[in-house]
Amino acid sequence: MRALQEFGLSQRAACRITRCARSVAQYTPTRFDNPILVERLKDIAMERRRFGYRRLTIMLRREGFIVNHKRVYRIYDATGLQVRARKKRGVRHVRGNVIQPVTKPNERWSLDFVSDTLSTGRRFRALTIVDDFSRECIAIEVDFSLTGARVATVLTRSAIARGACEFTCDKMLEWSALTRVSQHFIDPGKPTQNGSVESFNGRLRDELLNEHAFPTIFHARRAIEEWRRDYNASRPHTSLNGLTPNEFIEQYSNIPNSRLSVAS
Repeated sequence: MRALQEFGLSQRAACRITRCARSVAQYTPTRFDNPILVERLKDIAMERRRFGYRRLTIMLRREGFIVNHKRVYRIYDATGLQVRARKKRGVRHVRGNVIQPVTKPNERWSLDFVSDTLSTGRRFRALTIVDDFSRECIAIEVDFSLTGARVATVLTRSAIARGACEFTCDKMLEWSALTRVSQHFIDPGKPTQNGSVESFNGRLRDELLNEHAFPTIFHARRAIEEWRRDYNASRPHTSLNGLTPNEFIEQYSNIPNSRLSVAS
């Protein structure tokens, strides 16, 4: 119809030819966005600077807002809240061996190391331990050096708190033999075989380590532990149907012979 008008036809004539009602042609869409919703979306986006619109939608729904992801995306886009993608260097996509799925909490844990630098320039490391089923972060140990004996101590402490799990050094082999816990190692250059903890480490770096500079190891420990607790208690996971790890575990434990599913 607009094309016909560009050739000099009146709106009435263009509507008659295209059989379009003039009321439709003259309609101007008006959308009213609840200012409380818009402000809350902005606040959450500022608090969770690396959350995309889908996860922000889940956060809004958890606070009682009745809203779909398309509306959130429209506001998200109009207010310039898009997350800027970080540059990836040396990313390789590989196919790893098929990993057997887990069916319950504490059936298999994954662990890995993350490195970062204090504002003074000194490097530190963080050992991250994640439950493959519930996505819960079991522990994050932060120090300048993490030996095999230290890793074994952290695993022992965590195992005592919740039961043993599945996990190369002599100390780790000794710990594995004493606790009767089997260790599974990924193939060299195949990080996708350790997908759960690799994904977790990516979020830890993207949402915390890349956003803050820590003056001392004590500041780093405190901030990382606070983030870990928030991750378990407040951060919704799309793979857990929008639940937090703590909520997922609670729901799992309250259902006899639970068949809750986890997206792979």
